[in-house]
Amino acid sequence: ENKYNTHKFVIGQPKGIVHRAFSVLLFDTEGRLLLQQRAASKITFAQVWTNTCCSHPLYGMKPDEVDSPQATLSGNPIGVKNAAVRKLKHELGIEGLDPSRFEFITRVHYWASDVDTHGPESPWGEHEIDYILAYQLQPGENLQVKPEPDEVMAVAWLNARELEAAMDDTQRFPLWSPWFKIIARRFLLPKWWNDLNALCSPNNNKFADFETIHRFDCHEMNQVLGAGGAVAGFLDALNKQENAHIKNKKKDCS
Repeated sequence: ENKYNTHKFVIGQPKGIVHRAFSVLLFDTEGRLLLQQRAASKITFAQVWTNTCCSHPLYGMKPDEVDSPQATLSGNPIGVKNAAVRKLKHELGIEGLDPSRFEFITRVHYWASDVDTHGPESPWGEHEIDYILAYQLQPGENLQVKPEPDEVMAVAWLNARELEAAMDDTQRFPLWSPWFKIIARRFLLPKWWNDLNALCSPNNNKFADFETIHRFDCHEMNQVLGAGGAVAGFLDALNKQENAHIKNKKKDCS
């Protein structure tokens, strides 16, 4: 399928088509996270605040952006990392990042209809298995950020305390992407930001989980609608079933 069709939430595919994506968390030497506000011209989730960069690995690119299951499970999906380098340059004008320094943390499976932009019968949304990548600048590294106006309308560097406040500030930051709400509230703020050295370390990443795909419905954003409300959430239930299966499998092996 092409990128256009995978994002259509219509009769026949009310949840869109699940596809791979990535989300970059880029930190500076002070531990601040670079955030972007998506451009008003974006088809999906326009003007929402989100993580540094989020997009999709593509077929036919050089360097290659396609990863095997073995690459993912080994913790080094270099294709997704190559895609991150490409999109950081495209969206934010950021150059010179080393693909090997991106740390793959885990995967998040979510789906959300874009009701903020298109209303309750939105024909657009996201249904992604999202590879989470972390990268921290080293002392002395300089980063030039030059947003592409068709992609990004604003940027901000925030520390953990500032991000928590920003996500509750409906005046200055009225909209947040559903995927970043999941990442921030379930992982980044309560866990990962407490030890950035570990998060961004190739040898001591205590947060890495290459096997699990964490699945979430987006109830809190009222975005589990699918083709005008035709489909209810399903990932929370699937997540419970998978966890129960894993638990029983471990019990059988003990």
